[in-house]
Amino acid sequence: MVRIAVVDRDYCKPSKCNLECIRLCPINKSKKKKAVDLAEDRSRAVIFEDVCVGCGICVKKCPFNAISIVNLPDELEKVLVHRYGENTFKLYNLITPKIGSVLGVIGRNGSGKSTSIKILSGQIKPNLGRYNNPPEWDEVIRTFRGTELQTYLSKLASNEIKAAVKPQYIEPARRVLKGTVRDLLRRADERGVYSDLVKALGMERILDRSISELSGGELQKLLVAAVLSKNTNAYFFDEPCSYLDIRERLRVARVITEFAKPAENYVVVVEHDLMILDYISDYVVVMYGEPGVYGVSSKPYSTRAGINYYLKGYLPAENMLIREEEVKFKISTREESTAKQEYPVLEWSNMGYTYPSSKFRLIVPAGRAYSGEVIGILGPNGIGKTTFIKLLSGELNPSSGDVLIKPEKVAIKPQEVSPAIMSEETVLGNLKKASQLAVDPSSWLYVELVKRMRINRMLDRKISDLSGGELQKVAVAVTLAQEADVYILDEPSAYLDVEERITVARVIRRIVEERRKTAIVVEHDLMLQAFVGDKIMVFWGEPAVEGRASQPLDPREGFNLLLKSLDVTVRRDPESGRPRINKPGSVLDREQRQRGLYYTVD
Repeated sequence: MVRIAVVDRDYCKPSKCNLECIRLCPINKSKKKKAVDLAEDRSRAVIFEDVCVGCGICVKKCPFNAISIVNLPDELEKVLVHRYGENTFKLYNLITPKIGSVLGVIGRNGSGKSTSIKILSGQIKPNLGRYNNPPEWDEVIRTFRGTELQTYLSKLASNEIKAAVKPQYIEPARRVLKGTVRDLLRRADERGVYSDLVKALGMERILDRSISELSGGELQKLLVAAVLSKNTNAYFFDEPCSYLDIRERLRVARVITEFAKPAENYVVVVEHDLMILDYISDYVVVMYGEPGVYGVSSKPYSTRAGINYYLKGYLPAENMLIREEEVKFKISTREESTAKQEYPVLEWSNMGYTYPSSKFRLIVPAGRAYSGEVIGILGPNGIGKTTFIKLLSGELNPSSGDVLIKPEKVAIKPQEVSPAIMSEETVLGNLKKASQLAVDPSSWLYVELVKRMRINRMLDRKISDLSGGELQKVAVAVTLAQEADVYILDEPSAYLDVEERITVARVIRRIVEERRKTAIVVEHDLMLQAFVGDKIMVFWGEPAVEGRASQPLDPREGFNLLLKSLDVTVRRDPESGRPRINKPGSVLDREQRQRGLYYTVD
């Protein structure tokens, strides 16, 4: 049995606790050599894994939830690939890219996906767990002898593989990159594909904009284009679809497979939108383990089987249960609730709005929303979804028509979340300002928002120190903690893994139903919308010119209308119920088009 002890440096705060982890450790009392002690600089606790017996006392007593201890089979140590340092994350196994196909990677945040990409792209050399005495490349390569990774790592060590990486988080690029889109893409272009990429990604209108003026989706496309412009033989895309609408996600998926040329190069895509991952991948690898503690790469599976195994929570090749609860997707079949006999919380007449500067025009038919109801909003970027939200919240006044029933208070989570939008320095401070109940461990709101979304262990963290996914969860929690009549959440799933997205969807539903309030969720992930929405509003038209919206529709009708406007047919997987995109011209694609069913639910 091998024991992994992890002390999270972001959470361990010896100066703010009474060091019960050291005082209460039974090994410290009975032996000369301690199992838990302070580091030399006294900044954190250190656990000596060779002495620790895994009693768990320190884990339970740590007030900051900074300590994790896990027992694993000794056999797993034979495939240890990397460890950053003492009491830090361990990575076991390594995903194996193949020329001729696109490798999709799926797994929870903190399970080692980004670490695997850094190793495969040459950013870090695997140390086989020996962070104090790292091995040379020859020893690393011998460790993987007899596998396809031996060939890949040999090429990587001899610089035969040149990699380009699209990073997970795009906000740092906005701070670092200067100039216009045109200038940056021309400088990045090593393959002479500048014009083709601009046309394929539909970037003609933003070429003369500076980086600071780009939306999240436009910046995402810029980074994807910059990576594809590089003359390399290994392309890595870490969450290339964040902030993109469904149409643009499909476009980016097609462009990656076309310009990265999987038949000639290595291509790896990490993506949490399972519909897109299914569409772009030839096979998938599942990353599992304890987030932040250890991660294991599974054997490669066929795309459909691998995603379904991940959702089911059981990997047959490894005989490993990775989740106790199976995830199933289904279109909302909620009956018309008793809320429909109440007065609506929101009601608007036929509305129109025209921006004086750009002349963009939005037309919205009359509609209403009731207490206890979640309305999902779908449609391309730049088509008026944000404008509609501003009309409902009173930030804009309609050019024609009116909001007949206006909510007294609206709580909004914006699309792009940055530390600047938070008013307090710490997570705890922001939650407390939103609601005292949100920080009271005995309240139902604390259980729903803080414990279910696993924010409890980061309460003392500074907002500026949070990762993109952590900041997203805190922003959602702060929004839902407020007392409001209507909650508006703009892309609440960005940077969240599949399980976190489902948790957020369930929390939104519980808050809305418990408080008898209304939520409007702007989200491009079809599966999340299917999970959370009672009604769907679809937006279409010509971006930056004219946008039109539907009334709130039944989810089946809404998804069908959206996919028809995108000219894409989607079927549902018979095992998991998840949406799967049909290949254009396939038998299923032709049959569904003939029946006028762009989204099947049977």
